[in-house]
Amino acid sequence: MRAGRGRGLGKWLAWVAVFAILITGAVAAGANATDANAADAPFRLDAPPKVAMVLFSQRSDGGWTNAFDAARKQMEKDLGQTIDYYNNVDADRAHIFAATERLIAKGNNIIIGTGYDYSEPFTYLADKHPNVAFLNGGGFTNGRNLQSFYGRTFDSQYLCGMVAGAMSKTGRLGFVAAFDFPTVVQSFNGFTLGARQMNPKATVDVRFTKTWADPNVEQDVALRVIDGGADVIGQNVDTPRPVVVAQARGILATGHHRDLTRYAPRATICSSVWYWERYLTPTVRAIAAGTWKPDPNGAVPDFKDGPSDIVINRALVPDDIYMRVMQERQAIINGKNIFTGPIRNDKGAEVVANGKALSIADISTITWHVQGVATPEQHPQQP
Repeated sequence: MRAGRGRGLGKWLAWVAVFAILITGAVAAGANATDANAADAPFRLDAPPKVAMVLFSQRSDGGWTNAFDAARKQMEKDLGQTIDYYNNVDADRAHIFAATERLIAKGNNIIIGTGYDYSEPFTYLADKHPNVAFLNGGGFTNGRNLQSFYGRTFDSQYLCGMVAGAMSKTGRLGFVAAFDFPTVVQSFNGFTLGARQMNPKATVDVRFTKTWADPNVEQDVALRVIDGGADVIGQNVDTPRPVVVAQARGILATGHHRDLTRYAPRATICSSVWYWERYLTPTVRAIAAGTWKPDPNGAVPDFKDGPSDIVINRALVPDDIYMRVMQERQAIINGKNIFTGPIRNDKGAEVVANGKALSIADISTITWHVQGVATPEQHPQQP
């Protein structure tokens, strides 16, 4: 899942077919090794817990990986142990296998991955190492000792979208997005719903980089969005480059993954941020206690207990906007579902009826765009 890792929806669909075979084989193997009751039992380690991380890119990327590294440091304090890691382990399967096997060989028995592209390797490794627990941020595969997890970034993006919509002078916003598949669509749909909560006529020009972390591509796409007329831009890519570009061009922006104010203090009005330790620390403790049972559908903790949140730049955002957004944040903590109808898609058709709400499963597989979103279909010459 992520805003995890991937190379596009086509590859994702192909992997689904592959995993149907892999998972079927894994289940069959498990049936030969254990009885049905054992399969339903909580996972238990056979040695004291020792945690390690496999990080997708550079720890200093200012985005996705930087957020996991910050969680690693906090977890070391919370758990009272040093957390080993390998840095810059990209989507290459051989790199993922090699780094993970080395960590297991060093005695680590709780492995935390950080990417969509880790899903296939971790499925294989979880089957190969049945006494090791695997957690994968942004993945989409799950098993007896494997749990993919993500956060409700659509909620945090919704709140940042509220700030953006309120502070836009023109009602023309933009969004630099990585890929046009569910975990990213959630983000810019949420952003757009938030913007239109403050300005019902707001539009969001969404353009895709088709990569997760390429500052040069992000800069190019951000410039195209700004040149298209946006006076506030949002993002769901891995580096701070879009907010830096926004500041250079004299407009406002919202960040993602980390508080990006330090990179562009005169532009960044809100950041959708991750506090992964809020999920990972209690999960590691549950594994250590022998009470952990992975959710077969993946873990997506709610906004109250999960890793998603926001940081608002009080130096730029007026008090009245800040207070309204924080009231909405509390409403989400109290259980508000931002995908409650009536909601129309970008073609004008009703997709969520009045009073109805999408389930987390529906949101996690969303592919349609909400009303107010404009994509490369409307400007095909762009990325």
